[in-house]
Amino acid sequence: MEQMQSQAMEHFVIKTISSFSANVLASVLVEATSHRNLFIFSDFFSLSSLQQLKATENCVYLDMLQLFAYGTWSDYKNNAGRLPQLMPDQILKLKQLTVLTLASTYEVLPYDQLMQELDVTNVSELQDFLIDECMYSGLVRGKLDHLRQCFVVQFAACRDLSPANLGSMIQTLSNWLSASENLLVVLQEEIILTDARHEIEKLKKKCVEQNLQEVKNNLVKAGVDIWNQEDNEGRCRQPKRKRHITF
Repeated sequence: MEQMQSQAMEHFVIKTISSFSANVLASVLVEATSHRNLFIFSDFFSLSSLQQLKATENCVYLDMLQLFAYGTWSDYKNNAGRLPQLMPDQILKLKQLTVLTLASTYEVLPYDQLMQELDVTNVSELQDFLIDECMYSGLVRGKLDHLRQCFVVQFAACRDLSPANLGSMIQTLSNWLSASENLLVVLQEEIILTDARHEIEKLKKKCVEQNLQEVKNNLVKAGVDIWNQEDNEGRCRQPKRKRHITF
């Protein structure tokens, strides 16, 4: 998915840069927001060629681009009067992005909420949309819970980060970084303690081995002494031979 998206983005960036007409730029943006493999649009905002749309009647296409970068189907319905009318492929894309936004925010998505957000009239249609248009495309992974009537999110791809949410994202990353640094300190302390315990165990083992060797040496020495003592006692107990005198 990422490779196809990167290729699609590269294709449309080149088309945008090479377009010198506001009308052509508008058609490129419509084509890009309709493409099945493109779900990230923030790269367009860094292109200076798009700025020429601001002073024309086609400036609404910049608003449309922001909608696909950060918005949802509900956002479009609330602002449809000042936005271009969407094509069927664009409507599908925006509904996919709506599911992606919800899946990135909540771990459990009730069917009732999803049907309301997507303008879907029944559960069967909703489940087909989640499977065919969201899960097969790699946008989300999860489980359709028929008993609880909800979609349990296991994975959600990333969307463009809205400038309004940049501060919140920075704070989240800062909190994560702080927690990671604290965890690193704890791990380093544990490593030091583990090394110290290991050294203590090595000293204990060496001491035990030395004591064991000393005991063995003492036992060997004691065994030799006993054997020598018994040998000497045995010699003392042997009867003396009688001398025979011959006349």
